[in-house]
Amino acid sequence: MSGSDTAPFLSQADDTDDRPLPGTPGLPGSLGNSKSEDPEVPDGEGLQRITGLSAGRSALIVAVLCYINLLNYMDRFTVAGVLPDIEQFFDIGDSSSGLIQTVFISSYMVLAPVFGYLGDRYNRKYLMCGGIAFWSLVTLGSSFIPRERFWLLLLTRGLVGVGEASYSTIAPTLIADLFVADQRSRMLSVFYFAIPVGSGLGYIAGSKVKDVAGDWHWALRVTPGLGVVAVLLLFLVVREPPRGAVERHLDSPPLSPTSWWADLRALARNPSFILSSLGFTAVAFVTGSLALWAPAFLLRSRVVLGETPPCLPGDSCSSSDSLIFGLITCLTGVLGVGLGVEISRRLRRSNPRADPLVCAAGLLGSAPFLFLSLACARGSIVATYIFIFIGETLLSMNWAIVADILLYVVIPTRRSTAEAFQIVLSHLLGDAGSPYLIGLISDRLRRSWPPSFLSEFRALQFSLMLCAFIGALGGAAFLGTAIFIEGDRRRAQLHVQGLLREAGPTDDRIVVPQRGRSTRVPVSSVLI
Repeated sequence: MSGSDTAPFLSQADDTDDRPLPGTPGLPGSLGNSKSEDPEVPDGEGLQRITGLSAGRSALIVAVLCYINLLNYMDRFTVAGVLPDIEQFFDIGDSSSGLIQTVFISSYMVLAPVFGYLGDRYNRKYLMCGGIAFWSLVTLGSSFIPRERFWLLLLTRGLVGVGEASYSTIAPTLIADLFVADQRSRMLSVFYFAIPVGSGLGYIAGSKVKDVAGDWHWALRVTPGLGVVAVLLLFLVVREPPRGAVERHLDSPPLSPTSWWADLRALARNPSFILSSLGFTAVAFVTGSLALWAPAFLLRSRVVLGETPPCLPGDSCSSSDSLIFGLITCLTGVLGVGLGVEISRRLRRSNPRADPLVCAAGLLGSAPFLFLSLACARGSIVATYIFIFIGETLLSMNWAIVADILLYVVIPTRRSTAEAFQIVLSHLLGDAGSPYLIGLISDRLRRSWPPSFLSEFRALQFSLMLCAFIGALGGAAFLGTAIFIEGDRRRAQLHVQGLLREAGPTDDRIVVPQRGRSTRVPVSSVLI
């Protein structure tokens, strides 16, 4: 375990003071040079010297992390690909089906802060290895549950959250410690390609494995074997880079973790982090709802249009819509993530607020297309697929950008904690409850109408329209982020360079005059 992973933290300051040290460059009122001095971006040789890893090895580490990210999302959405069969097997309704995803996301959300705390202080490689091994075992076990034990399926899906939490909070911080500036943005875009591609592969694998095996249980037995490969790759390929070293000057002291409460206070005072997390919460709400319910909605639409027979008890449900939706998710994810990163990179040259503005444009643009996809479903399934394609492309534009925003407005020793609490917020108010909420609204609407295939379709159609409204609210949150992004990014840079003071506990400070005005400083700084 490297030194950066075992640095003492119990004796660190429990508060931070965001006032610049005398002579800090680039801030109004500073006594130093008024010219802004951004930290120098190291070249390839500089990165290798700092991290101790060659460019090829760093790229290989990112490739392994991408593979695991793809596997995580593939497993998450395999269940959605065979959801009609699960409903039949366990004889459950829409609200209980939505609970499958809600239980998983809730567990993931609760465990994320734990792994965020550990990821900022201990070896990230071993944390990920343990979590993914446990996730693989639990996922395999969930495929052997008998039909009278639906509660056991819920329990195992909840335990799967351990592996996801151990990985999702930590992996982006490893990439941040290997690359900087545009290199980091490009690597993050590659990393986040795995989310829509893995989600799409989950639908495809779930539906096709079920068709080949003739049993939906086999769809849940694909990813555990791939998870064993992931653990081996992590153990053999990934090495732990020093935290934050690529972002500070050579003569700057290394950053040490502060207390957990100090981290939380600092994050709560960071408006760019809070607002971008709220915007991402809207993305999670919409994608979580669509991920679980879109294939079922498309199937009901085709039944109403007379294009496919209904899914009756004892029959195998049609999997063509899961397959098509999976392909759309893959294509729109690759297109949307790549488009968002490239547009943002070009706009950054003339507008430092480009990142949140691109995210806002993506969310605000996706809302009307998602609404149209629902409104047209009873008239034309082709038009529905076209509008879904456009809406999901716009929605996918912000995956990598949101991660990049977090990494440059939060200092390295707080990033895993920040990732964890962004996960908590986005899932608590987003996809932890949205699948269940959509299913619950659908069930309530169905009870008020005469039983029919049309009423099942209309109930789910109306409940999914909530997604368009939530997407518009998320766009407004990203517009708010654009107001604060420049100042918060600059403050994070100055912290890393050692130009902002890390003060001790509040009760260990006294007020002394400094250059004509009172200033709070630690007692130790004035003792002789």
